[in-house]
Amino acid sequence: MLVPPYQRLLQLAFSSEADAAHYLHPTTLAAYRTFEQAAPAELVYRFERVRLGVALALMKLLSDLGDLEESRRVLDVLHRALRAPSVAAIDATITKEANVFERLYTNLYVNEEGEQLLNLFERALDADSQPLMDDVIREALKLAPNLDFTHLTEEDEDEG
Repeated sequence: MLVPPYQRLLQLAFSSEADAAHYLHPTTLAAYRTFEQAAPAELVYRFERVRLGVALALMKLLSDLGDLEESRRVLDVLHRALRAPSVAAIDATITKEANVFERLYTNLYVNEEGEQLLNLFERALDADSQPLMDDVIREALKLAPNLDFTHLTEEDEDEG
């Protein structure tokens, strides 16, 4: 059976069992399917959960790519927001921690791959329709397998 693109992105980003167990609650994994099956009154909330799931995956990739403390903090805020029971609660969580998002972009140096991830992250947060979100997911799925995480192990070896 084919794994839907949203779930493939989450699996790519959270490839270690420990990370997947910590960040990927079953409702997060099922967010896209739940969105597609949602009643009209729940569409906005269900779409927000998809948006948060995609943003979470992109921040995880950025965090792994650059070992950036700022991206790990954003990752934690997104993770908390995913547990919110309503759009208002999601907004409150994000608003309360707005400074974490601002710090992500302050004095942040990333390579070209990091810039691509940040661009996709911004587009995920700005997406206001399923086709726009699907475009972000598709582009992230093309980018993720080609990310170069080897510099992390090389730097560790140099320090050791």
